[in-house]
Amino acid sequence: MELRAQDRVRELTAVLSVVSLALVFSAVGGVVPTALVPRVAPLVAAVPHVNALVSLAAIGTITYGVVSVRRGRIASHRRAMLASLVLFVTFLVLYLYRVSLEGPTPFPGPKPVYRFVYLPTLAIHILLAIICIPLLYYVLLLALTHDIAALPETPHPRVGRVAATLWLISFTLGLVVYALLYVVY
Repeated sequence: MELRAQDRVRELTAVLSVVSLALVFSAVGGVVPTALVPRVAPLVAAVPHVNALVSLAAIGTITYGVVSVRRGRIASHRRAMLASLVLFVTFLVLYLYRVSLEGPTPFPGPKPVYRFVYLPTLAIHILLAIICIPLLYYVLLLALTHDIAALPETPHPRVGRVAATLWLISFTLGLVVYALLYVVY
């Protein structure tokens, strides 16, 4: 019996999602020993600002990818979404690098803004980012394991619309969190 990735997209999605989320929660939870992570002070300090730029670029590439597929430009859609994935991975690696060394950034603003603006925005951003991980793996694996002509017959278009929407909202809310932490306060 031949096992093909195309026949195991859900299982591969689950495995990749669990591994990815375990890495994220390990870094955020301080499980990663900081002695294993090289500290480059200028890089650590630059990560939030670089990630804000990466987020802006990702919003642009995701939007371009959505517009491209709606206009039937499949090759442009594919390039844009792969670029979005690379930007997401870049964001995540940089974020995990910084949070492994520094921990989460404390909110410097007033308590009412913290309680009624910052925390809800951060919570929704994090929740959407977590939800996006399996959705992104799923649509990516469908795209990589199926012929382009067969993709409309898979859940790729439907799940992709949901994933792109949530991804855009998550990146946008991440920029709001960045602004609250580094610009407004």
